[in-house]
Amino acid sequence: MSEPKRVEYDILFHWSKLEWLFEDEAAKKTFYDNQHWKGAMAAGFKVDKDGNYYLSVPRWAPGIPATVNKIQVVDGKPLLTAYPSWEMNTIGDPNALQSVLGWEIDEHNRAWFLDQGHIEGQRCIDGAQKLVCWDLSANRLIESITIPDAIASYEASFLNDLVVDNANGFIYIADSGIFTDPLQGGLIVYNMRTKQLRRVLHQHVSTQDVPDYWFAIAGKKIWKDRPMRTGADGIALSADRQTLYWCALTARHLYAVNTAVLRDFSTTDAQVAAAVIDLGDKGTNTDGMGADNKGLIYYTMLESQGIGVYDPQTRQYRTLISDPRMIWVDGMTFDRQGNLIFNHNRLHELFGGDLDWEYPYNLVVWKAHLGADVRSYLYG
Repeated sequence: MSEPKRVEYDILFHWSKLEWLFEDEAAKKTFYDNQHWKGAMAAGFKVDKDGNYYLSVPRWAPGIPATVNKIQVVDGKPLLTAYPSWEMNTIGDPNALQSVLGWEIDEHNRAWFLDQGHIEGQRCIDGAQKLVCWDLSANRLIESITIPDAIASYEASFLNDLVVDNANGFIYIADSGIFTDPLQGGLIVYNMRTKQLRRVLHQHVSTQDVPDYWFAIAGKKIWKDRPMRTGADGIALSADRQTLYWCALTARHLYAVNTAVLRDFSTTDAQVAAAVIDLGDKGTNTDGMGADNKGLIYYTMLESQGIGVYDPQTRQYRTLISDPRMIWVDGMTFDRQGNLIFNHNRLHELFGGDLDWEYPYNLVVWKAHLGADVRSYLYG
């Protein structure tokens, strides 16, 4: 397997702060009068088969108008509009999207929205925590799968991200479990055919934070007064669908397991744990992860400010992109033109009150060309 060469990259979109195309003038006035934009963080950026761009904005702070959005460029400015509709983003309606961080668009142009359910960190109401499959081409709901308290605690859960395996009919979810001490990190497996959910590696070393791990970006500790603590976060699936990779955010090691172990719901918790492989220290901690159709695994580098690559054949890590402007590189996706697309959002500064809201590059989406034949793992 040949690794990609160092690549050129450009800014695709940038914002000083996120802004919406409101349908309701009263809602718009409330948003601006209360400065709710100060809690609006650009999170899961995606592109569909037709080249439409989308962005998730989790409801971790008050007044987020819509948690899933389509990007519309108006007079050269990228603005957000609720997707699939304003009604489907209604706060307090467990059938609507409550708070989406990580999600995926699969090879069939279906969106898989991972609804955290929590509004401003409060306990989930019943039914709000769910997996929603939406047909982007037909603009219709396919199914909504509730993730119950028994699978992901309504108090502790922090459903972070997912990967989709349509070939075998499974979805794998990383739960950071941030709202209790100790954390309740773990992985969740969903069988599309039987509609069964299973939680595995609950509070396993691979899904928990490393004690007293206090990291910094560009010399700034996160948080100012205490270490951030986040369990299983980044998650990636190999192009052959045979290996699942994941990592905690407040840790540096990458872990993997053969998906055959996860797809067999008769395996015991001990058998799953015994199958986990520790792939060692990445040299940085990581938020989002991804995988291409060539077999390479990509990870965001928080401490090292960029994107790294792991080659499963050589078991080696290397830096693909590093740039001092990339402060809190969050997630990544691939388009169908050979581009890796990723974003930085200054998460710790945004929620720490340290942003200059006049600076036009607080929130940035980057595009890096990897090669005309490079696609997401979904096209492996």
